[in-house]
Amino acid sequence: MKIIISNSSPVPIYEQIKKTIIEQIMSEELQENEALPSIRNLALDIKISVMTIKKAYDELEQEGYIRSIQGKGTFVAPKNIYLARENAQKEIEDYLVKAIDLAKKFDIKKDDLQDLIDIFYGSEEK
Repeated sequence: MKIIISNSSPVPIYEQIKKTIIEQIMSEELQENEALPSIRNLALDIKISVMTIKKAYDELEQEGYIRSIQGKGTFVAPKNIYLARENAQKEIEDYLVKAIDLAKKFDIKKDDLQDLIDIFYGSEEK
């Protein structure tokens, strides 16, 4: 598992770790039921506090991406299609809010924005 941390990023380190693991799970770099490094080993590998790794792992477990088994370790949870779809939809909503705000700022009409969506989505239907 490869995790790159940016100390200059405004995003907290635990969130960078969490995001990287989620991306690797969604892209299937990390497979269902694959063992993750222990909190201690990952902390040593990327030279980050054990508490930071624990926070990332705790949140990942609460969100259903990983599961911990006492005495055995931490594993990638079976993929939850609903969870993956929900997260993708949330990310799309965030981008759409930004696009709509920008469109309003520059007085771009809703129909023009819809035309752009149709073009980029590949649909010629309205």
